[in-house]
Amino acid sequence: MNLFDIVGPVMVGPSSSHTAGAVRIGYVARKLMAEPVVKAEILLYGSFLATGKGHGTRQAIVAGLLGMNPDDERVPESISLAQKAGMELSFGEAKLREAHPNSAQLLLTGADGRRLEIVGESIGGSRINIASIDGLSANFSGDYPTLIVHNLDQPGHVAEVTSMLAHKSVNIATMQLYRAGRGSHAVMVIECDQEVPEESVKWLAHLEGIEKVTYYSLL
Repeated sequence: MNLFDIVGPVMVGPSSSHTAGAVRIGYVARKLMAEPVVKAEILLYGSFLATGKGHGTRQAIVAGLLGMNPDDERVPESISLAQKAGMELSFGEAKLREAHPNSAQLLLTGADGRRLEIVGESIGGSRINIASIDGLSANFSGDYPTLIVHNLDQPGHVAEVTSMLAHKSVNIATMQLYRAGRGSHAVMVIECDQEVPEESVKWLAHLEGIEKVTYYSLL
């Protein structure tokens, strides 16, 4: 337990889960895009949907998409700031199954045309979990540099990724493996103690059988 578990995060209120956590979901999504967000469809679920208006959840997520942190005084004005910056926004209800009650589904388009779908969960005290990326399980906190590799379920891909990280002296903090079915689509989610070099991320993306590489950096 640390100090923030007792006194809570430094933030613009009113809620650590519905406001600060929502900012972090948007912020991590922006980092995963790796380019400015020009269009965002923000779909809320459960308590986020039911009580989010009073807690400023919409504004909080948009603030994160603009690159703001939970303690940024501009959080309440984020929607108007986003619109002035040319970001197209829409809001609605997420049709999720068995999701955390504080969940948001973000359908994003970047300045260079990249598309990204994120489901983020606010699990209390401003902590979050990115539950899925582009429809595949992810489950990472955003507290560590994180490598997400979508690949075909074939022998050798896990070894290629872990060998690359060892060669670059990057230590693995946690590693999760998911697959849609045997021989189908799979995903690796690797939280690291160090940043993964940009050239290594690009190298992975060009390997045979690798469908997509997404990297979340703390820098």
